[in-house]
Amino acid sequence: MLDTREHNLPVGTICVEDLEIGMTRSLAKTITDREIELFAEVSSDRNPVHLDDAYAQDTIFEGRIAHGMLTAGLISAVIGEQLPGHGTVYLGQTLRFMAPVRPGDRVEAEVTVLTIDHAKRRVTLDCKCRVGDTVVLKGEATVLAPSRKFD
Repeated sequence: MLDTREHNLPVGTICVEDLEIGMTRSLAKTITDREIELFAEVSSDRNPVHLDDAYAQDTIFEGRIAHGMLTAGLISAVIGEQLPGHGTVYLGQTLRFMAPVRPGDRVEAEVTVLTIDHAKRRVTLDCKCRVGDTVVLKGEATVLAPSRKFD
C-alpha cells in the first residue's frame, strides 16, 4: 500500500501552462514480499529470482530481487498522480536498471521537468529511483501534459 504521507506534495494535476523546468516531485515506498508476489501474478513474470529464495541465492544477485518494472511503476505513479498528474498521457519512457531492489527496500522515485514544448504539450521528465544513496533506476519519460485549454 502506498503511504501517502511519504509523497512530497499532494496528488492532482499541474497543467502544462503551470509547469516549470526544474519542478520535482517524488514518493517513497517500501517494497514488500506481497507486492512482489502481486506483481508476478498481474504481469505473469514468475522468474524465480523474484519469488524463490533458494534459486535466487545462486544468482549474481545472491538473493531475491523485485521486478525492475515494479520499481519503474513508482515513476509512473509520480507522473500520473503528481507531475504533471491526473490527465497525463505517457508517450515514451527509457529505463536503465542500475542496481537491484530487494524485498524490504525503501525506494524513492523522483521525477524532474527537463523540457517543455508548450505548443505540443510535450514534457520531458528526468526519472530516478534510489534506495538510500544508490540510484537503482534512471531514465527519461516523454508525456503529453494536461492543459486548461483542452482538458
